[in-house]
Amino acid sequence: MKPARYWRAISDTLLECELCPHRCRLRDGRVGRCRARGAEEGRLYSLSYGRISSSHVDPIEKKPLYHFHPGSSVFSIGSWGCNLSCVFCQNWSISQQGPVREGEVIVAPEEVVQTALREGCPGIAYTYNEPIVTIEYVIECARLARDKGLWNVLVTNGYINSEPAAELLALMDALNVDIKSMEDEFYRRYCGGTLAPVLDFCIQARRAGCHLEITNLVITNLNDQPSQAENLALWIKEHLGLTTPLHLSAYRPEYRLQEPSTPRAVLDRAWEAARRHLLYVYEGNVLSDRGSHTLCPECGKELIRRWGYDVKRVGLIEPGQCAHCGRPADIVL
Repeated sequence: MKPARYWRAISDTLLECELCPHRCRLRDGRVGRCRARGAEEGRLYSLSYGRISSSHVDPIEKKPLYHFHPGSSVFSIGSWGCNLSCVFCQNWSISQQGPVREGEVIVAPEEVVQTALREGCPGIAYTYNEPIVTIEYVIECARLARDKGLWNVLVTNGYINSEPAAELLALMDALNVDIKSMEDEFYRRYCGGTLAPVLDFCIQARRAGCHLEITNLVITNLNDQPSQAENLALWIKEHLGLTTPLHLSAYRPEYRLQEPSTPRAVLDRAWEAARRHLLYVYEGNVLSDRGSHTLCPECGKELIRRWGYDVKRVGLIEPGQCAHCGRPADIVL
């Protein structure tokens, strides 16, 4: 076990984790709601430090990040646990359980960075489960990665307190944050959390200078009304800027929720509603020309053409401008 950070002793037998808004209070032998942090002998420990559940070389578009080094690959790693308990979780087999500790190999941060370099990846993504709950490991990997000239990507639910967030964001180059709904009741009922800390984190990430994209899973009968997509787009426009990419992803039945998969027509209506307010809105988990390509907001010409993870720059020139009208493309190259 690795000593954890961001906690305080309340008494000789009780401590409080200060990593996320849950602020779990733990006695010896107990673990937090994330299943990744636990108390032993009056101290808090990271139970999932270096325990890798998944590792792959992925397209950066899979995170999804469409405006950050499009067409590149990224070495992606995940661990165990999550500080939310979404009933529709798409990665529940690793996020909704703690680490398998017996016989599991601990992967040192140095090995993660060396693997990324060996695979020819320009960056590392912390993803799959919720990387916030393994913040000690992510920070150590990210520092080493930056020293080697690699960039760092965080794919997260954004449920974190501002102090640890500041340390984490200082090492991140790009983030995709999952805003599940603009309704606090949705977070409480279906995710075991609250909305405000997620929105605060998005604003904090923008102020920290990180590249930021937002994802919203459009779930049948839960958050699939066009007005809900529009409310999210309006908030993004006001607080993050109208050039912030929004990904509206189709839901499929997983974990404890068995609502029907998102109909394409429903996703299209959400896309149309969000596009009234943002320059870049995409559809995820579907194959289609609609909502896939990046178009120049000025002249409407294609900048990037996508079919699944096949990505081609067709109208984008260095240092990130439209080849037809010269407008900056709001893309990090």
